[in-house]
Amino acid sequence: MSDGGAPTPEKGKLALYWAASCGGCEIAVLGIDDKVLKVAEAFDIVLWPCVMDGKVRDIEKMPDKSIDLCLFNGAIRTSEQEYMAQLLRRKSKVLVAFGSCAAEGCIPALANMNTREEIFQTAYHDTPSTDNPDGVRPQIETEVPEGTLHLPLFYDTVKTLGQSVEVDYYLPGCPPEPDRIWDALVAILTGQLPAPGSVIGATTTVCDTCPRTRNEKKIKEFKRTWEIIPDPDTCLLEQGVVCCGIATRAGCGALCPTVGSPCIGCYGPNEGVVDFGARMMTALASVIDSQDPDEIDRIIQEGIPDPIGSFYRFGLANSLLRRKALAHNGDGRVAEPA
Repeated sequence: MSDGGAPTPEKGKLALYWAASCGGCEIAVLGIDDKVLKVAEAFDIVLWPCVMDGKVRDIEKMPDKSIDLCLFNGAIRTSEQEYMAQLLRRKSKVLVAFGSCAAEGCIPALANMNTREEIFQTAYHDTPSTDNPDGVRPQIETEVPEGTLHLPLFYDTVKTLGQSVEVDYYLPGCPPEPDRIWDALVAILTGQLPAPGSVIGATTTVCDTCPRTRNEKKIKEFKRTWEIIPDPDTCLLEQGVVCCGIATRAGCGALCPTVGSPCIGCYGPNEGVVDFGARMMTALASVIDSQDPDEIDRIIQEGIPDPIGSFYRFGLANSLLRRKALAHNGDGRVAEPA
């Protein structure tokens, strides 16, 4: 009871989990500064492995839907991460794909350009710093005198959170900006949320919020960032720098192009866009100032040597491509299990 005799409102329960990601989303949560105290007023944190000790078995024992909000960051790379996604989905009323890795796959999903076998060959055999004369690789089960040791299954294909479980809301960004995190928390606390499955945040593009002056875009060549000191006021794309703001959802405040660095697309596709890479390629094709197929090929090949890294850096797993094609056995089965 409070001093005035009125009952103290019961706190909600909050869980935060970190799957296949760099950890930047964990730090971004603390970026809301002293507002984190307001979060503490509203929620009891029941799981946050990065910050506090917690046991999976404690979450397993909780009643279903007893966690009010779960911010799940990271893609799904292993069977353990998929289990945690399924567990937290079952226990949570609201599950948010927090950040680009959970929403789109992000940098971990660039591994979808290789098979598991290729990844293991590089990691445990081929790198110059690897000292592994016996060719040891991680195994799902290993017998030791004390019993059987278990490791999670390393999936062949990185998945988004939404490809593993049903997601209520998406909060994009690599990582999400603190103001957007706070906006999402306020929306959740007040019940002012869009329809389930929606992206929380802006619907416009980074270009719409960028302060740089835009004119007619006619590109004769694309320049790498190290090849140019850009004019501080003119649209970067008009100067030949591949800036993804034209296809990227707003919400970051156009921080990168404002200081002369091109947008790289971390906030994902704008509202209504199915495939970010396809949208970006279409946009660039429309500004190339040439009708000569050979010259167009030269402009693209010389200026954009890494199309996957340029157009699918953050969204390969969530794209129409999803991954590099896998070899199949004669009976139609994938040669390596996914």
